[in-house]
Amino acid sequence: MIWNEEIECMAPDKLRKLQSERLTAMLKRIYGNVPFYRQLLDENHIDPKKVKRIDDLPGLPMTVKGDLRDHYPFGMLAVPMSEVREVHASSGTTGNPTVVAYTDADIELWGEVMARTLCCAGATPDDIVQNAYGYGLFTGGLGVHYGALTMKATVLPISTGGTKRQLKLMQDFNTTVITCTPSYALYMAEEAREAGIDPRKSNWRVGIYGAEPWSDEMRREIEAAWDVSAMDIYGLSEIIGPGVAQECSGQDGLHIFSDVFFPEILDRDTHEPVADGCDGELVITTLTKEALPLLRYRTGDIVSITHGQCPHCGRTSPRISKVRGRTDDMLIIRGINVFPSQIEAVLISVEGVEPHYQLVVDRTGALDTLEIHVEVSPEVFSDEVKALEVLSKQIKKEIESVLSIMVDVKLVEPKTIERSMGKAKRVVDKRNI
Repeated sequence: MIWNEEIECMAPDKLRKLQSERLTAMLKRIYGNVPFYRQLLDENHIDPKKVKRIDDLPGLPMTVKGDLRDHYPFGMLAVPMSEVREVHASSGTTGNPTVVAYTDADIELWGEVMARTLCCAGATPDDIVQNAYGYGLFTGGLGVHYGALTMKATVLPISTGGTKRQLKLMQDFNTTVITCTPSYALYMAEEAREAGIDPRKSNWRVGIYGAEPWSDEMRREIEAAWDVSAMDIYGLSEIIGPGVAQECSGQDGLHIFSDVFFPEILDRDTHEPVADGCDGELVITTLTKEALPLLRYRTGDIVSITHGQCPHCGRTSPRISKVRGRTDDMLIIRGINVFPSQIEAVLISVEGVEPHYQLVVDRTGALDTLEIHVEVSPEVFSDEVKALEVLSKQIKKEIESVLSIMVDVKLVEPKTIERSMGKAKRVVDKRNI
């Protein structure tokens, strides 16, 4: 099933014409309404009126996450606040979070691209979608919700956690599509088996998994555990949330909806375009967003791209690979963005803690774990065990309040953590992803 066949199967020349028209309108909008972009384009001696084609994009300046934080909270908006209907925010590093906003038209667009996403993965209006992504400032839950409503499917807004309840409602409501993180899908399978439930006998036909990196090996584990198709979804809140790209039944790359989110794959060092099939940084221009349009936004995600009609579903939109890495030091743990600098800011504020730490990321069963090794001063380390336990609990509480995920804290004696003459090795990632 294809949700919007006219767009999703559009001939390449016709699509380029549509993208060009939308780009020129978008540039006019941001130049007239966003002081940041007006200054950026003027400084680069670019007259928006002279940009006529989508092929002109490589000559335009790029936007980075720091620009959004520097103009926190609403300095990047292209519309008056009276036209904003919804606001979301992602976690910050040591400072402000990234704030995104939506007009009525943006929410309608979100529903449209998420309807495309659900259909691309194999969902239909007859399905009952068990939506186990988080609702709230995180964009995952509401993005899926809007898409299910748009395509007239039934949505169960159960959100994250409450695994026993998830399993009960899965059985009682006969839900047919599950949306959650891949690690949570495996965790639910473990919990189901412990409860005497055979996960392979559920009514789920399709699982749509994202918000964290996962491998094809993990895909096979999920499909074996649940006897469902495990489909990869890609999105990021700055662009719209979930609904930027989605795998079809061929599981051969994620179709990116390039009529509204135009992709470029650039060399990480030269910022020049790379050939199809070669890895580079994904840069996206939002062609139709109203509240927060972004010009050549550097996502930090490393992917490759393939153009041409999909041999599996017939869509003509380009396909990006699974995310193969990041250009920065961000980790994704249980769907939450985690920066070492967030943790460092907490540790520096705690008396008795040395500026040497290491993050050990692992996977226990199906769920990611984060253990933080922290050096303490000689005086603190020589204290009685009870004092160390108090300090450990204090650090744990403060870090969890910043990250919104559970962590373990291990206090170690001075000079235990390996030193480096170059960049400190802050992260040890033991996950096989």
